[in-house]
Amino acid sequence: MLRKVKEAVTKKKLLLYSGDAHPELAEEIAERLGVPLGETNLRQFANGEMHCRYGESIRGADVFIIQTHGGMPVNDALMQQLIMIDAAKRASAKRITAVCPYYGYARQDRKAEGREPITAKLVADMLTVAGADRVVSVDLHTGQIQGFFDKPVDHLTALPILIECCKGAGDPADLVIVSPDAGGVKAAKRLANHLGADLAFVNKIRPKGEANTVVAAIVVGNVRGKRCVLLDDMIDTAGTIVAAADLLMEHGATEVWAMATHGVLSDPATERLKNSVISKVVITNTLPLPPEKQIDKLEVLSIAPLVADAISAVFEDESVSEIFGGENQK
Repeated sequence: MLRKVKEAVTKKKLLLYSGDAHPELAEEIAERLGVPLGETNLRQFANGEMHCRYGESIRGADVFIIQTHGGMPVNDALMQQLIMIDAAKRASAKRITAVCPYYGYARQDRKAEGREPITAKLVADMLTVAGADRVVSVDLHTGQIQGFFDKPVDHLTALPILIECCKGAGDPADLVIVSPDAGGVKAAKRLANHLGADLAFVNKIRPKGEANTVVAAIVVGNVRGKRCVLLDDMIDTAGTIVAAADLLMEHGATEVWAMATHGVLSDPATERLKNSVISKVVITNTLPLPPEKQIDKLEVLSIAPLVADAISAVFEDESVSEIFGGENQK
């Protein structure tokens, strides 16, 4: 009897589940891990309420619930993940990890004015209360969101993937990595250091009360005669990126690329990018890309290998930062 108990304790079981937001990414992660996606039996009632029932026993298992907060209404994606986490907790999962390639409400991470919510903290609280023991996410809008959790957070970065892509941009001596605002200079500097390229940033002005309106003001750094790579964590309506690209060309840049981890691409982003001076747009697949938003200058890189390796490290109780050489965790 004692031997059977010891065998049960040492036998670990990894189970992967996906919500409806981005099943293609979940399938890619599962294929890399060699683990099939489990059945969640998600369904929606006539009144819009959602229901989940796992198709197998998950008692004592290490459960990873993959759901990016996009590809469907963000509130639906988030609520669906919360329900899946709650179901796993009540089914006696040993440990539950919420894998959120794109973390919803990340931009509401502070009170910019009075009487505003800090919704990024609210999302962290909801994931924790639902039963998440750990969170894995990629390129949070600000690193401070990790501090909103009282649970471990594995904050991955797409930097290694973007570095490989930038190596095809030509001689580093002719390359400038540009942050579209002062807040992104740190990330741009890391990429520039890896490539041996120069660094610049755009000082932008956002008119008060206009959330998606940006006026690019000045360029700090020399971009004349250089190929510029604009680096941001996300492209939403593309107002910031396009305004920055126009300014860079006015200052003598020979070509402008845009790179971001998250391609939110809310309207009118696709039209703006298509008609802009930007010659190439690079994003990752943390969010699904519908056919109507696929344009010729857009290239999508897969984040699945990074997320799969992080899941493997968490399951094996290994250091995620050591697995990635300290480069893929912030």
